[in-house]
Amino acid sequence: MRKLIVGLFIVILPALGLAAAPSVELDTMEPDHTNKASLQRGAALFTNYCMGCHSMEYARYKRVSDDLGIPPELYEENLIFTGAKIGELMKNSMSKDMAADWFGAPPPDLTLESRLRGEDWIYSYLRGFYKDDNRPLGVNNVVFENVGMPHVMADLQGLCAVEPRIGEEATVDPLSGDVRNADICPEWESEGSMSPAEFNAAMYDLTNFMSYMGDPVKVERERLGMFVLIFVAIFFVFAYLLNREYWKDVH
Repeated sequence: MRKLIVGLFIVILPALGLAAAPSVELDTMEPDHTNKASLQRGAALFTNYCMGCHSMEYARYKRVSDDLGIPPELYEENLIFTGAKIGELMKNSMSKDMAADWFGAPPPDLTLESRLRGEDWIYSYLRGFYKDDNRPLGVNNVVFENVGMPHVMADLQGLCAVEPRIGEEATVDPLSGDVRNADICPEWESEGSMSPAEFNAAMYDLTNFMSYMGDPVKVERERLGMFVLIFVAIFFVFAYLLNREYWKDVH
């Protein structure tokens, strides 16, 4: 009995520690895999800003090209910088040993990141960088504390001088009519080429693309699912009538 209690305690203790860990309120992001324009913009952002370090080695360029409606020749010319062919896996040219030397650990593969973290987490993380002189790369993140990744899109967003307001909705002061928390960043260290609204839209596209990469058959699965449900409903009617015909003599 004592061993059972000790075993249960060992199993439950890590869960209690996880539950007690501080959490950050995330911004909501609803992916739309049918929006091909958004997915195309997200693919371009991922290729230009993420794929120098991160890979998506569980997916192939050809599948992305077909699903997003990008001609293979155009995809190879503008979205493949490693010399890979359109049918190859989406790997980058950085070796894991080199990445470990630069960042302390190899950057993770992001094919299934949306299924691991969720779209809300990714969307909030991408917009959550701020200046922190105590960190080796000079930045931190409100969603991922002590992050080892640089703010690679600082030229687009700018760099927030303080912690950005992730998960805080804009409100209106009933007395003055002033809008509170309208800007995600209360104070900017440097400005980017995009306005906050434009950057939010760009990060939506990037998150939408990463969501698609984690579940590329979602749209087709949901389309086929409707036909399956209709078939099951019709089959149920005939099965019920057949069953009643079989049992009418018994009753």
